[in-house]
Amino acid sequence: MSEMSQLAGKPVHPASNARIWSRDAKKPRGAPLAKSGMLWLRAWQSREFAGARPKMLAALLMLLVALLLLSLSLGSASIPFDQILIVLTGGEADQRAWTSIVLKFRLPKTLTAMLAGMALGVSGLLMQTYFRNPLAEPFVLGVSSGASLGVALVVLTSGAAGGALLAGLGLAGDLLLTVAAGFGAAMTMGVVLFVALRVQSSVTLLILGLMFGYLVAAMVSLLLYFALPERIQAYINWTFGSFSGVTIEQLPILALFALVGLLLSAALVKPLNALLLGEDYARSLGVNLKWARIGIVVATATLVSAVTAFCGPIAFIGIAVPHLCRGLLASADHRLLLPGACLAGACVALCASLIAELPGNNLVLPLNVVTAILGAPVVILVVLRHARGKL
Repeated sequence: MSEMSQLAGKPVHPASNARIWSRDAKKPRGAPLAKSGMLWLRAWQSREFAGARPKMLAALLMLLVALLLLSLSLGSASIPFDQILIVLTGGEADQRAWTSIVLKFRLPKTLTAMLAGMALGVSGLLMQTYFRNPLAEPFVLGVSSGASLGVALVVLTSGAAGGALLAGLGLAGDLLLTVAAGFGAAMTMGVVLFVALRVQSSVTLLILGLMFGYLVAAMVSLLLYFALPERIQAYINWTFGSFSGVTIEQLPILALFALVGLLLSAALVKPLNALLLGEDYARSLGVNLKWARIGIVVATATLVSAVTAFCGPIAFIGIAVPHLCRGLLASADHRLLLPGACLAGACVALCASLIAELPGNNLVLPLNVVTAILGAPVVILVVLRHARGKL
């Protein structure tokens, strides 16, 4: 376990651990004193920064609270912070409309953004750790596309009468959409894992994941071609992504699936830390790789399906948040990264929601436009660092 304790303090990406150790092994041994000094310097820096990690998590929590209040306050009508606190504590605001706006519209949207950000951040962390690839995330590897296919099969093939029946089912209809999205995500993730067992190159796996996504998108396009016009418009609007479409009655279903996925992810902390150095190392520590894979598939499918069913296929949060957490916490230990991914994912999702709402205007941008603007620079930076051999 000494390797893991050293790894927990290293500000590196999991996919690069083996390369870093191999580069160290290839260095000339002509200067042992300098090499020893560098190791002592790294260890000192790790100990110095270790005390700052709880403070960083606390700072993320404070940022999350501030963004939560901003999300409840800003919009087409600005509401003072003291009035928001009165409404949240069960009181009545000075203007009755403010109470209705906060409780019926902004509070469900804010809680949805928090849950979706947590789910997408953690799911991206799980996939990057398992595949040992800095660009792995549910959207890139086709898992979100699989969830979209499940939703498309329910929405586009139901027809007018079926759509009315689905809407009339209430919570049962919402649960059906979530289960359909979960089934599609699990199927796609299962195919990706099946190929991953037979492909050693992470780049090849990434390309195959993209091809799976295109194949699923082609099937969705075929369904769109034969669907009714009103069903097509509803599905297209859903693909733009939005946190404001979840009502207070639907929120418990989203929260239940997100909570189950997050708890399952927390139970996988030890296998995830062991997988940082590869499956052989994890096997030597007694990790049951079969059950670890199943747990990762179930956790990822649960988290992605709930978000995709209610909010649409939201991109870039799953790939950007894990890298943001590793940079802020300077650690690859999942005991720190999992809570960090939850907090950072919620913060990023709330920021995207605030930007999409354009406070003070009635115009609302598609959520995926904002997440692409926020997440694409992170992906570009990761690719450039990877190309330079610094990951």
